[in-house]
Amino acid sequence: MISIADDIARTPLVPARMVCPKRRITGMSAVLLPFDEHGHVDWEGFEGHLSRTLVAGLVPAVNMDTGYVNLISHEVQIEVLSRTRRLTADARYVAGAFVADRPGDRFDPDACRSVIADILRHDGVPVIMQSHGLSSLPEAEIVNAYRAITADAPEFIAFELGTVFAPFGRIYELRTYEQLMQLDKCIGAKHSSLSRELEWQRLLLRDRVRPGFKVLTGNDLAIDMVMYGSDYLLGLSTMAPDLFALRDRLWEQGDPQFYELNDLLQYLGMFTFRPPVPAYKHSAAQILKLQGWIIDDATAPGSLRRPAEDVSILKEITARMDQWRKSMLPSKE
Repeated sequence: MISIADDIARTPLVPARMVCPKRRITGMSAVLLPFDEHGHVDWEGFEGHLSRTLVAGLVPAVNMDTGYVNLISHEVQIEVLSRTRRLTADARYVAGAFVADRPGDRFDPDACRSVIADILRHDGVPVIMQSHGLSSLPEAEIVNAYRAITADAPEFIAFELGTVFAPFGRIYELRTYEQLMQLDKCIGAKHSSLSRELEWQRLLLRDRVRPGFKVLTGNDLAIDMVMYGSDYLLGLSTMAPDLFALRDRLWEQGDPQFYELNDLLQYLGMFTFRPPVPAYKHSAAQILKLQGWIIDDATAPGSLRRPAEDVSILKEITARMDQWRKSMLPSKE
């Protein structure tokens, strides 16, 4: 039996026909967890940036890769959830449900349910992050695994992650994605393959199977995927949440300035997400410090760092971004 996914996979793509003008974009921004020079979490900086993300109108995403979820303790993860719950009040937020296992470990559904329960207790929407155990399952068992671990969750977001970001990542077959899309509780899925073609296929599948499903691009090297119907859950947007929100409004309004601002933000993405890709978090800390939003550009102990010479290029990009803020955003004075 040929599924809709099979049909789409063998159909030539015509991206120009997929452009969705004047569409309202849902933006989710993975909030950087800043650190100080002593390796401690900068909680004041975190709360300030979380608030900045909310004011911009983006949905905060905490305890994601950008929040070093694989490098921080369970206690710090809970503190992140607690502070986020307090600051978001009635606003929506999502949070990574991450199980820290090792290569060769078996899938542990109880551990998954436990971290999901932590998020639900803090009124967040869980983003089911992959792990070595989950990603090692045969393709035919993936959907049942999601169904089992989310039994107590009213809704959740799935996640496909390329191994360029983390060794435990996996991009599912399109048939599996179709089955995930048909789970009522699964309201969307973050797609981080860095492949336009794979994401276009998911958008076509979404349009035919479940139009309300959110295909959340995680492609920081192609942030214009929002033109084709993707929404987003990006780490790049934590570097300028106000300008991402402005870009989204320009698209909805049909304003051609969208393209110029998108080009600038993509320039930032191409520079900060160059190999080794995980070092983008240090780039984020560097540029947030340049903008006066955090006090230090330190990173979580054990994480990759960028060369100090990057700062000169980030200064030039920041100056361009500030020109947009002065001309397009309301003055805060």
